[in-house]
Amino acid sequence: MLKPGVLNRRLVGEVISRLERKGLKLVGLKMMLISPELAANHYAEHKEKPFFGELTSYITSAPVVAMVWQGDNCVQIVRKLVGKTSPSESEPGTIRGDFCAHTQMNVIHASDSDESAAREIGLFFKNEEIIDWEDNLSSWI
Repeated sequence: MLKPGVLNRRLVGEVISRLERKGLKLVGLKMMLISPELAANHYAEHKEKPFFGELTSYITSAPVVAMVWQGDNCVQIVRKLVGKTSPSESEPGTIRGDFCAHTQMNVIHASDSDESAAREIGLFFKNEEIIDWEDNLSSWI
């Protein structure tokens, strides 16, 4: 998910381009406003943490771009491209390393496991909004 900072800074195309260039397949994409209830459900594992309010406030402050990507080892690949949560620990060349200055204003969310991805996809997408299209890339090369 591309968070409000990516939209506000006009970086949507840049971030999506990085994921595409890696060879991942985009199968779901939509811009949306997240309700406080959906934000609380999405971040339920952080509910008792002191930064929960900041997380939900930020993600509901402006539109986000929700996405579903496919590929071999997709979760692990996306996590590497995204970089560590803390901007001071994110390597240059990662999405967070290049575009994120504050943990509370993180630019992107990436699922941390296949199970989390399935749960999060279910929060943001209906089944009919996922389009598992045939990738004909090999015929173009």
